[in-house]
Amino acid sequence: MTDLGLPHSPVDPAHPPVSKDARPAQASPSASKPSVLVLGATGGVGGAVARALRDAGWHVKALRRGLQTPDAHQDGLHWIRGDAMHQEDVRLAAQGCSVIVHAVNPPGYRRWNELVLPMLESTLAAAAEQGATVVLPGTVYNFGPDAGAHPTESSPQRPLTRKGAIRVEMERRLRAGAERGDFKVIVLRAGDFFGPGAANSWFSQGLLTGGQPVRRIWQPGTTGVGHQWAYLPDVALTMTRLIERRHQWPAFASFHFEGHWDADGTRMVNTVQQVVARSTGRKPRIHRFPWWAVTAASWFVPLCREMSEMRYLWRAPLHMRGIRLVEALGEGGVPHTPWDEAVTQTLSALGCLAPEPSAANVTGLGAAAGAAAPKAATIAHDPH
Repeated sequence: MTDLGLPHSPVDPAHPPVSKDARPAQASPSASKPSVLVLGATGGVGGAVARALRDAGWHVKALRRGLQTPDAHQDGLHWIRGDAMHQEDVRLAAQGCSVIVHAVNPPGYRRWNELVLPMLESTLAAAAEQGATVVLPGTVYNFGPDAGAHPTESSPQRPLTRKGAIRVEMERRLRAGAERGDFKVIVLRAGDFFGPGAANSWFSQGLLTGGQPVRRIWQPGTTGVGHQWAYLPDVALTMTRLIERRHQWPAFASFHFEGHWDADGTRMVNTVQQVVARSTGRKPRIHRFPWWAVTAASWFVPLCREMSEMRYLWRAPLHMRGIRLVEALGEGGVPHTPWDEAVTQTLSALGCLAPEPSAANVTGLGAAAGAAAPKAATIAHDPH
């Protein structure tokens, strides 16, 4: 990927070398490469950002639970065994890092209230020790109805949902630390993710079923109501460019990533239909999403309760325009993959454009009433 950021000096005086005893066993990175720690690199956003930073010349360290050895080098990334819930693991992994990307979240919304803020505190403590910049992939959840249809970076954050309230608290803690001078912060808020690597997303498990031919497409939204999407490779490259220019931004800098705005709520499903028809010769039909199944399952499936809370994003438009981001990175600085190409790459990565198998498979969320609710329990906005 192309790097439009500023050059780095061989040694960062704000982050002097640390002794070998203070860090996990690892090969010393080249002195010319700045170091970054990515939390959540096994997930969609974290993985995409880690690879983008690697391609831009960074020494990328990534925390991973269950690693068989203390550390390992794979795919150009330096994996370190550890848990984001354990502050000491994060502190040791962050040694020598000028940036920490906090892209980790509990999978499937499980124990969200218990885990999200403690994991963030691990990052904040490590960032304060290193004087590092914290980078947070943000969401639209921060905003409630009073923010209007086009919230800006400075719009009031008074969400009506529990998940939104936690997101607001995350940013409040980040801002407080930045104002104290503990670290700098970059927040990039985006819509629903799709793209290669976004395995647990609305696209891959709500609109269709990954790993299977697309026989039907589910439409969660209301026709005429816009919805915001974010193509992961575009998000990752944008985040990399913001990181490369981090010294230009104020202590707390937030940006909105416009991404792929589906103005009438039908462009995404129609594009999927067209790509599948062109690639396979089959034209899948578009059906209404079975919200009834999510509502019914919300009584006993925690994720479905969270999904029901977030249904407002499919009922009313919430369009975060990227004006400030374009001003910051300049014309051409914010990547935007064309709709057709982005959807094609996503479907291909999901294995949805493969030849039709001989045996029939039940596909899609809610293909039958009995399958709808269990399948819904795997959908998440944050594919980490």
